[in-house]
Amino acid sequence: MSVALFDLDDTLLGGDSDYLWGEFLADVGAVEKQAHQQANAHFFAQYQAGALDVDAFLRFQLKPLADHDVKDLLLWRERFVREWIAPLVLAGGRERVEKHRRRKDWLAIVTSTNAFITRPIADLLGITHLLATEPEFDGRRYTGRYIGVPCSGEGKVRWVKEWVERERLDLADSWFYSDSHHDLPLLSLVDHPVAVDPDDTLRGHAKHEGWPVMSFR
Repeated sequence: MSVALFDLDDTLLGGDSDYLWGEFLADVGAVEKQAHQQANAHFFAQYQAGALDVDAFLRFQLKPLADHDVKDLLLWRERFVREWIAPLVLAGGRERVEKHRRRKDWLAIVTSTNAFITRPIADLLGITHLLATEPEFDGRRYTGRYIGVPCSGEGKVRWVKEWVERERLDLADSWFYSDSHHDLPLLSLVDHPVAVDPDDTLRGHAKHEGWPVMSFR
């Protein structure tokens, strides 16, 4: 039994749930549309350029959770996943998840998108284990802050190592599927790194290292 890890955005999904959640909130009037869309586009461009200020982005991303009642947030999230995300689930990704499930591998999604957004997406994909940045919740409301280390870049390695230790697993014969060069630290950790519809930087690195390149699209 091996561990099979999957990035979410632009890997299992044909889009970025992080960015789309911001667009959805603007669409339903939960945030001021123009200002939020401008900031969302700014942070997305930072991410693509490899210059994202993770702490500043998380303050921006988590603020709407603090600004609204949990009941409203849950209703919005259910609609978001049903209408915006479910159509983006890639058939190739589902097939690869099922291949590992048949092998009885341990499956986990490892994503920098926060757990409020991604928990129901993991459920949609039938994946129990979700490693994602955790928004702080005080028992009544989200605070707008996050707990611990963001699950991003090198942080993904820390999250995976802690999860493996907690579940008494090991990374022998482990797999990780990702589209992004930002995930090179975790791709370099596993025995079977797979570049999925990769960006140019990751494609070049995969070619140099002899890693397999595949498409879920």
